[in-house]
Amino acid sequence: MKRYIDTILVKWKNDKRRKPLVIRGARQVGKTYSVEHFGTTQFENFVKVDFEKERSVHKIFDGDLRVERLVLQLEANYEQRILPGKTLLFFDEIQECPRALMAMRYFYEQLPELHLIAAGSLLEFALGEQSFPVGRVRFEWLRPMGFEEFLLATGKEMLAEHLPDMEKTTELPEFIHEKIIEQLGYYFFVGGMPEAVKVFADSSSPAEVTSIHKELIQSYFQDFAKYQKKIDRECVEHIFTQIPGRVGQRIIYTSLFPEKRIETIKSCLHLLELMLIIQRVHSSHAQGLPLGADVSPKIFKPIFLDIGLMQHLCGISAPDLLNQKDLHNIYRSALAEQFVGQEVLIYGGSENESLYYWERPQKSSSAEVDFVIVRQGKIIPIEVKSGSPGRLKSMSIFLNEHKYCKIGLVLHSGNVRLEPEYRLKYMPIYTKLTQN
Repeated sequence: MKRYIDTILVKWKNDKRRKPLVIRGARQVGKTYSVEHFGTTQFENFVKVDFEKERSVHKIFDGDLRVERLVLQLEANYEQRILPGKTLLFFDEIQECPRALMAMRYFYEQLPELHLIAAGSLLEFALGEQSFPVGRVRFEWLRPMGFEEFLLATGKEMLAEHLPDMEKTTELPEFIHEKIIEQLGYYFFVGGMPEAVKVFADSSSPAEVTSIHKELIQSYFQDFAKYQKKIDRECVEHIFTQIPGRVGQRIIYTSLFPEKRIETIKSCLHLLELMLIIQRVHSSHAQGLPLGADVSPKIFKPIFLDIGLMQHLCGISAPDLLNQKDLHNIYRSALAEQFVGQEVLIYGGSENESLYYWERPQKSSSAEVDFVIVRQGKIIPIEVKSGSPGRLKSMSIFLNEHKYCKIGLVLHSGNVRLEPEYRLKYMPIYTKLTQN
């Protein structure tokens, strides 16, 4: 299955100032598959070190971290030559071996011509106070598959070619728009976890997709068990199942688990955030750049890992999704907001892999805009709604208070439509929110 990261990996390979690469991402999003495909198709040979399955290899990193010694012992262990320029060396599940992560700085300093990639999840939590080799490695994030990737994986390449970006000003042919909306309904159900997408592409069976969702959720519960000595397992499991129903809503800590202390709830949320299962959408005043300059860490809304897992945990039925043309009407519009948040993250976040929204919490005149993003140095407010310009009061307030914003973006189930007198641009919800 074609992934956005494929292009990033090829560019990294050919970069003359290349640094060792660490790919971050939640479990089951396809990190290992993507690197293995890259290694076997782009290099003469590929050496994979799986620190989770091969515990014996940890001892190679117990001694000094001279790269010459490490390469020699890895070659002996795997009976393969590790040659700069010809070999991709892959450290998988690197969080299981902190010394290997530390060694990456020495690979950069002593053997920079060797292509080295590491992948892992929950790195900060697993390594405790051990620091990353800052400045000597490069980080990339791998998220669940986006809608365009879903279309490509399910054989809808022609539809993928018609996905508009934010610059488009003319309508799509209505027949094509309706076809894309139909596929978007499937994506709302299946989501972007690669295993679920593959099963759907092969079988088109909602029942089989549901089975995969159950297995994936169970795998996360098993992960929580690994950290039960450091975290309240009952609390983190409860919050994991609660957060999907809170997408698009401000989080009040005590409402997540009233019987637990606030500090316990915060710790569990932090764990889920480190696991990249949830992403905080922080409130920004959006008075200028950077958006994160004036946020309060106490005020946020959540976005869940994946829309398919979200709808499964919320108990939304397949017919509700697959037969609904206006996807804003499903589950308080939370699925639509989840979709947009997930897509924004895939294209780099609102700003620096983070998400932001705008809120004016005045008692007499409260207002909220779902997302604010930065593209080409410009702040763009985004509402994920249906309705006429006259009903978008929060967007109107934002545009009146932020005169530098030339236009507000409304993502809806309809086609492209311009409303210059309201400084609004209506775009299909599936518009690519690319980062330039």
